[in-house]
Amino acid sequence: MRVVAVKRELSTPLFRFTAPILSILVALFVAGFLLLAAGVNPLQAYMEILQESLGSSYGLSETLVKTTPLILAGLGVSVAFRMQIWNIGAEGQIYMGACGATWVALFSGIENPTLLISAMFCAAFLAGGLWAGVAGLLRARWQVNEVIVTLLMNYIAILWVNYLIYGPWKDPQGFNFPLTAQFSDAARLTQFFDTRLHSGFFLALVCALLLYLFMERTVWGYEIKVIGSNLKAAKYAGMRTGVAIFVVLFLSGAIAGIAGFSEVAGLQGRLQHGISPGYGYTAIIIAWLAKRSALGVVIVSFLMGVLLVGGDSLQLSWQLPIAFVSAFQGLILFFLLASDFFIHNRLRWVREERHG
Repeated sequence: MRVVAVKRELSTPLFRFTAPILSILVALFVAGFLLLAAGVNPLQAYMEILQESLGSSYGLSETLVKTTPLILAGLGVSVAFRMQIWNIGAEGQIYMGACGATWVALFSGIENPTLLISAMFCAAFLAGGLWAGVAGLLRARWQVNEVIVTLLMNYIAILWVNYLIYGPWKDPQGFNFPLTAQFSDAARLTQFFDTRLHSGFFLALVCALLLYLFMERTVWGYEIKVIGSNLKAAKYAGMRTGVAIFVVLFLSGAIAGIAGFSEVAGLQGRLQHGISPGYGYTAIIIAWLAKRSALGVVIVSFLMGVLLVGGDSLQLSWQLPIAFVSAFQGLILFFLLASDFFIHNRLRWVREERHG
């Protein structure tokens, strides 16, 4: 006897709805054993995550602050995933977006706040887009694997930013820390309610709405889905697939670049080392869990924000390492991938026939 996977002819709506929820509950159950091994009561830990991230106005504001770059990076990655183009470089695109916005803030000489913020936004959009566009050009023209290109370009972008903040852009008044000079007030996004929550969060929601309309209500959005579903059929229909691949990767990187703009203009007020603590990599998980849906990206990003803020609390209260949060994210992704498999397949025992 052996087990084989058989394609399901039809899965019920109830099963498709409950399978991801059950997979998350299983992930929580398995993560509980990790907490027990670390000497932490799982129920207390989960309650503390919810209390610290959602139980106060400060906790909620910090959750939304974490959610902001996750939404933008997740939207960027999801655009490429819609076309079956695997952009693994959102981390580097965030850095390049932050770099472009910083150059405008420090060296453009623009003093009008509206004009300055607009110029920073455009610079971040172009920097992130062109950075991803390199992979798009290589894929469209020479069929170079975009996974490898975007992944390796992450390291180039991070090291380039490190060069700037340790070198020519380093603040001479910064006590030798790797950061640029502080931005002027004109280069800062509005903050609300005496918290760190800034207008970048609402910008992220607007981007999600615009992306939804673009994907669901335009010819370009339709072509993206067709090319992702069947490249040969798209070529046969006369679609310019090479141009579409470049444009989609450019747009993917540009939206991730906006996340970099949001971080430096809304939160940090300068470019500094570690501007993104892995948001671009978390965005890959978010885009996959959200099924590449713009609304799904917003929801999953918020849940990831809860986990990140709650994880910070666990580090302080229970002395847990940051690696636990990453392991928790990995468990959720693993079990959600398993649920996706069982939505489309079922296991069957097959008796092996013996010959001779």
